[in-house]
Amino acid sequence: MSTPQPPQHAAAPTWQTPPGHAYTSPIPVKKTNLGHAIASEWTKIKSVRSTMWTLGIFLLLVVGIGFLVAVNTSDTEYGDVPYTIPAFFGLILGQICLITLGVLVIASEYGTGMIRTTFTASPQRHRVLAAKFIVFFAVAFSFSVLAITLVGLITQSLHGGESSVSWGGTVFKGGLYVSLLGVLSLAVGAMLRHSAGAIATMLAVVLVPAILPAFLMLSATLRSIGNTMQEYAAPNALAYLFGIDSDNNTGNPQLLFLVGVTAAAVAGAFLLLDRRDV
Repeated sequence: MSTPQPPQHAAAPTWQTPPGHAYTSPIPVKKTNLGHAIASEWTKIKSVRSTMWTLGIFLLLVVGIGFLVAVNTSDTEYGDVPYTIPAFFGLILGQICLITLGVLVIASEYGTGMIRTTFTASPQRHRVLAAKFIVFFAVAFSFSVLAITLVGLITQSLHGGESSVSWGGTVFKGGLYVSLLGVLSLAVGAMLRHSAGAIATMLAVVLVPAILPAFLMLSATLRSIGNTMQEYAAPNALAYLFGIDSDNNTGNPQLLFLVGVTAAAVAGAFLLLDRRDV
């Protein structure tokens, strides 16, 4: 009686690359670039609730306060000033929203640990940070321009006539100033990697130069420092940009100063990015 033999299984096929030929993956592979990082950051920023809340409150503050100011002013008050001046009063508070959002764009990822996933998916850290700056600035500038423009149109419709001052420049420069404050906040958030600490730092940057000069001017030796600090404080800089100045200060020096400070902070954020673990 013969012993039954176990069933024979077919040998698993072996995939071999023909001699002289390199292996080609059937999955299409594309080289990553900055555009992919921008698309990723755009998906992030539009998907989280904090973005919609902060930008919604920003619009509500700027347009709402601007409308209230416009309603309580007369036609004669816009003879030599732009119709966008009511937006200035809303931006004083609204800029805090952009500062907060700028910090959260990156510091929240460090707080939750998701930054590790981000850098694993895209090991080119500088590309990720550059994408964050580009996407945030585009969003912040667009909403700032929209808010200031709406206030200008509302004020012009309420007060009829034509102002002798064009208000197109205030839309651009005012929107650029508060957007740069947001970019500066993002850079500070990237360096500190802590939401509360970065927001507190940026509030100090905005508020201290507006408050401290009152004490510095008590001393004759420190009075010049106080005057300079007060001149470049964010509220006064915005006032100059919107034409609220008896000395015809256009606000351009203050805007250029903020550009320089923001550029230095952005450079610092890139410099520290590869020097620390996540």
